[in-house]
Amino acid sequence: MAEERQAPDGLSTEIPHIARVYDYWLGGKNNFAADRALAERVLAADPAVRLSVRANRAFLRRAVTFLAGEAGIRQFLDIGTGLPSSDNTHEVAQRVAPESRVVYVDNDPIVLVHARALLTASVAGTTAYLQADAREPEKIIEAAAATLDLSQPVAIMLIAILHSISDGDKPGQLVRALVDAVPSGSYVALTHITLDLRSEHEGVAEQLDNSPIKVFWRTRAEVTGFLDGLEILEPGVVSTSQWRPEPGADTTPMPLWSAIARKP
Repeated sequence: MAEERQAPDGLSTEIPHIARVYDYWLGGKNNFAADRALAERVLAADPAVRLSVRANRAFLRRAVTFLAGEAGIRQFLDIGTGLPSSDNTHEVAQRVAPESRVVYVDNDPIVLVHARALLTASVAGTTAYLQADAREPEKIIEAAAATLDLSQPVAIMLIAILHSISDGDKPGQLVRALVDAVPSGSYVALTHITLDLRSEHEGVAEQLDNSPIKVFWRTRAEVTGFLDGLEILEPGVVSTSQWRPEPGADTTPMPLWSAIARKP
């Protein structure tokens, strides 16, 4: 049995949260019994979920490596960062460019408890943490401006977050508000869960739809629409495992769309 973690004051351990369920799938320890129970029900529906979350993490690593390297980006706004694990955005970016500045954003109180693990930056760089909801882009931009120079290009990281936002909350408008706040030459990197690529994921959808965690499954066309007005880089909107894979990597399609796009 996993050792039970102590929750922050006011946080119920009886309601699962997607960040902690994701942490469990990645082999982390910052989760509670309710998170593990839901995570195991989802795995029973589709055991490949663990491969999917690892592919999502691998995409993050490749995306940040490209952005900090070839694209020359030195500022990152990572929204919906989740719990600390290996190869966080700032670790990857600052390996490539030690002066990189990174602002993490999440609304889960337990992420705030563990934020110190995120705040260890290179000597030359800066890492900051903001507790805010992805549905509050104006608040995020205003607070991020204390760390980032918004007159210079920024990479907006939306990794596995937009599928937590309902159509009623207008995720496309949220993306547009973020993009409008940064200059030409900025980038958006995103991943988004889908039922397009793996039929077994319908069992995952059933488990999550019947849980307190709400996930909104979208098609390739819908995900592509979030990037309207931006220049989508090759190879386009593809499965996370197929976006510029490393030599010898498994490119079996994972049920997440991924893309990087540049603001003209």
